[in-house]
Amino acid sequence: MIIAIDVYYIENRAKTVGILFEHWADSKPDIKAIVTDYQDNVAPYQSGQFYQRELPCIMSLLAKIDLNNITAIVIDGYVHLDEGKFGLGGHLYNALDKSIPIIGVAKKPFSGNSQYLVEVMRGQSKHPLYVTAIGTELETAAANIKLMAGKYRMPDLLSYLDQQTKLFKLE
Repeated sequence: MIIAIDVYYIENRAKTVGILFEHWADSKPDIKAIVTDYQDNVAPYQSGQFYQRELPCIMSLLAKIDLNNITAIVIDGYVHLDEGKFGLGGHLYNALDKSIPIIGVAKKPFSGNSQYLVEVMRGQSKHPLYVTAIGTELETAAANIKLMAGKYRMPDLLSYLDQQTKLFKLE
């Protein structure tokens, strides 16, 4: 089982959504395979320390599922930043005791980390996705992201995930 995770913020609240799926080419999630978590009093954004804000939200969501069945986690962001410094994905990998491969998918380039990523072209887009990984071969991770269903730059499941996070209800 693979899980793709995204976090959305409104003021000091966060909504984290995870979509579980079986195969990289799956096109639609099973509604029972969507996990949601809300967090209050989220740390403010700090440049260069984004993981400190997002990691607790992701860990809270992951506490709701059986990680023994998870073969990979896809995040919106980077595993490695400049000069190999860990981004969110690297910190998540360590927080999970290096037990689950992490694949980062980003829409914007990050200066200084080109040796740690593969640019993935999808659909007719003139702009790549930037894929980074840890715990798995980078080329394999990039191939899996390219394999994901959808005819546009962003795979269908990741677009759906993004939409779900933005359906934010103040409970």
